[in-house]
Amino acid sequence: MTVQGETTEQQQGVILTDGAAGKVKSLLEQEGRDDLALRIAVQPGGCSGLRYQLFFDDRQLDGDVVATFGGVNVVTDRMSAPYVQGASIDFVDTIEKQGFTIDNPNATNSCACGDSFH
Repeated sequence: MTVQGETTEQQQGVILTDGAAGKVKSLLEQEGRDDLALRIAVQPGGCSGLRYQLFFDDRQLDGDVVATFGGVNVVTDRMSAPYVQGASIDFVDTIEKQGFTIDNPNATNSCACGDSFH
């Protein structure tokens, strides 16, 4: 994947755990795609002002920051990168919950929905 901008994990700021990287690889294999990256973006929304978006993307945007974890590229646009600095993405599979989780020490959640932050 060609990257515009620098591509160091320190600048990326996001950490993809081994469990999450394995799940992403599994999902990409099911789709038969190896040209996609996991993009994390911060968008306006939610009751606290900001909300995360995780999705597969084949685009390369000017200023994207990319890090690779277990063979999975994680891409963050330059506007979202400061909001996710130090965040950890994991995959949880328990009786109570299944899905990707984001632990962001810089975000404070002040709402009941649990899906947004400021």
